[in-house]
Amino acid sequence: MAFKHQNRGLIKVAKDDAIVANIPYPSLRDDYIIVRTVAVALNPADWQDLGEDFKAASTPLLIGCDYAGFVEAVGKDVTKDLKKGDRVMGCTHGTNEVNPEDGAFAEYITAKGDVTVKIPSNLSFSEAATLPGGLGMAALALYRHLKLPLLPATVPEGLWILVYGGSSASGTLAIQFAKLSGLKVVSTCSPRNFDLVKKRGADVVFDYRDPDCAKKIRELTADKLTLVLDTIATPETAKISAESMSSGKGGIYCNLMGVDSPRSDVESVFFLGYTALGESYMYGGEEWPVVPEDYELVKKFLTLSESLLEEGKIIPHPSAIRHGGLEGILNGMDDLKNKRVSGEKLVYVIGDE
Repeated sequence: MAFKHQNRGLIKVAKDDAIVANIPYPSLRDDYIIVRTVAVALNPADWQDLGEDFKAASTPLLIGCDYAGFVEAVGKDVTKDLKKGDRVMGCTHGTNEVNPEDGAFAEYITAKGDVTVKIPSNLSFSEAATLPGGLGMAALALYRHLKLPLLPATVPEGLWILVYGGSSASGTLAIQFAKLSGLKVVSTCSPRNFDLVKKRGADVVFDYRDPDCAKKIRELTADKLTLVLDTIATPETAKISAESMSSGKGGIYCNLMGVDSPRSDVESVFFLGYTALGESYMYGGEEWPVVPEDYELVKKFLTLSESLLEEGKIIPHPSAIRHGGLEGILNGMDDLKNKRVSGEKLVYVIGDE
């Protein structure tokens, strides 16, 4: 098969099986852009989606979510001010059975134009690649599901939030936005990452392995904690979060993996970041509908984030730049899966600047 341009990508060909192969140059959909990729960052969703049952075995799926690169072409319905040559970062819905060409781990990719972020001059491509998924998560977790007023508005003084897993890429971004929103932040992580989490703005950090972790959080917050963002989301983290929250007020427990709080007086909320793209999609064998309010919120939030990044008010998560290009990504995914990565985001450079 002849391709319009040379292109290579990391594609899923079967459950738990991916290869680097020649793939078609992406089509330019009306509300999308085409990007020449320079750097990509890895997320847990990359290896998790690779392990999902593979329904469309005849159609390889492009893997990957977070990218940074140069705009190659702009669709006619994109409203954001973008042109060929702009430095941009963004998030795609990788391993996507509805649109198999959507994904980030390729030399040329297609991405939703209006939720693209222009990279400020003070950030490298590798730094920028660590940000997109975490920015979308912060928007939806903090300003939709935890119901904070969108910046520049702030909350009343003295209100606490627990960001469980503060040294994760999602955690360090959530902490920074929570502080800009006027919250006091308590967080959990391993002691080796305490300095990182404090530098990103956490007021107090506890070791999640401390048997008294929840008790200490409840004492610190005077039994008034009602907001929790759990970036790890296991039954054990849900239990610690529940025991940290106010004994009389309950609150909202927001997490990224569909885990419920063991407390009946606590509202458990869960979301998938793909709603930020403003399209329906398939996940877990089910069709998930469009959520227009998520898309509109994320568009506003990303425009705001461009300014905050340029002003240095939001700092990217530490990155570990790995060698090997597209071929090396599978090793990085294996390291993520087996919990060999902590306090940093794996980044692979796959194109020239």
